[in-house]
Amino acid sequence: METGSIISIVLYVVVLLAIGYYSFRRTHDISDYMLGGRSLGPMVTALSAGASDMSGWMLMGLPGAVYATGISSLWIGVGLTIGAYFNYRLLAPRFRVYTEVSNNSLTVPDYLENRFKDASNMLRLVSGVFILVFFTLYVSSGIVAGGKLFLNLFGSTYNVGVVATLSIVVVYTFFGGFLAVSLTDFFQGTLMFICLIIVPAATFITIGSDPGTFVAQVRSIDPALMDILRGTSAASIISLLAWGLGYFGQPHIIVRFMAIKSTSELKSARRIGITWMAIGLLGAIFSGLAGLVYFDLAGAPLSDPETVFLMLGDALFHPLVTGVILCAVLAAIMSTISSQLLVCSSSVTKDFYMTFLNRHASSETQVLVSRLSVLLVAAVATYLAYLPNKSILSIVSQAWAGFGASFGSVLLLSLYWPKMTKWGALAGMATGGLTVIGWIAAGLSAYLYEMIPGFALSFLSVIIVSKLTAKPNEAIAAEFAEMEKDLKTHRL
Repeated sequence: METGSIISIVLYVVVLLAIGYYSFRRTHDISDYMLGGRSLGPMVTALSAGASDMSGWMLMGLPGAVYATGISSLWIGVGLTIGAYFNYRLLAPRFRVYTEVSNNSLTVPDYLENRFKDASNMLRLVSGVFILVFFTLYVSSGIVAGGKLFLNLFGSTYNVGVVATLSIVVVYTFFGGFLAVSLTDFFQGTLMFICLIIVPAATFITIGSDPGTFVAQVRSIDPALMDILRGTSAASIISLLAWGLGYFGQPHIIVRFMAIKSTSELKSARRIGITWMAIGLLGAIFSGLAGLVYFDLAGAPLSDPETVFLMLGDALFHPLVTGVILCAVLAAIMSTISSQLLVCSSSVTKDFYMTFLNRHASSETQVLVSRLSVLLVAAVATYLAYLPNKSILSIVSQAWAGFGASFGSVLLLSLYWPKMTKWGALAGMATGGLTVIGWIAAGLSAYLYEMIPGFALSFLSVIIVSKLTAKPNEAIAAEFAEMEKDLKTHRL
């Protein structure tokens, strides 16, 4: 690696650690550590949610898919953008209000227990187990991605890549908690956004084609590349669009809505977040197409399509800028790992340690346990990253469906239907999660994305079981009335 690229990467790491230190000085209690004291502004909320959501898929997976198969790969991007928009519209404002109304809930299991006045801890335990298991695997996949990035691009070993990726993320997450994760995600989301604009723009300028000529060049390589329906069917398009349903149940994304200062700022956050996402996805798509033409004209087609974004950066820019682009890819990976580590540590602290071991732990003790939990989850995830089982990486897409089906309909209905019961919530989580697992095990995912049956059956289970177990609860009715009053004050 050239000196200029090394300088850029070193500066990037220094910025992350500086943010971690700043956040450490601002973190005083468990509310600060888990939600940043509910003090995020709309810009930080939007970009941190986007960066923690997209991971390396936006900078490597999507450009690579477009490079290999053409614009038919954009269907999943359309589904995700629509899903993110409705997540801001339907879930975000009510979730922000209700988590505070419901005894200042700090986590999703916190909210479910307080929302349904569950003294048995069943909701907390079941949802905590789902979160801990799936996110430990998620973190593991991010560590694997970081290890392979260092291996393939930096000329180091896989071990060095794993240690480097993990060390940086763990340090700022361990000390700074939610504020550090959110601020670093904001910085990394900005970096990703800039690179997703300059890389395709520079490639188009270098190629020197007008839009009509460029399309003709793509068609000359393979006419099917410009066919938006290439290799698709009605079921496959519906499956790709259905990825958007997953947003309603992703704890590492919706926790940002809990942390924003007020519901009145969610409108700005929504506009910023959706604009960031739409432009970023378009940049990724154009990077794949422009890279296809660029390397075809150069007579050097890529053996690994997923490296197209990085290879364009290396071919077109000064090493200093190339280093920034490499940092953007690292940012996409690290922002997701840090968010998931924090959700896992929050679950260990609130849903297991305080529930079953020390219910009256002081705020200082809770912060200490949360920090130790970051180390514990990171250690387990690292162990999984070294297992010779390649299915760990494939679990990422399945976990998205698992979270969406288990929590999505449960959270939405809990915010809109006062008559929902804790038994309905338990039935919805169990039905959604088990349907996804069964659908995958039966090999039916090739025909229809497991999110669709999982989400639908979970939704029905919540309604049916709630109707069978409904009992009037004046406390819940009062909280609903308070939430509706606040929402009417800030029309979104």
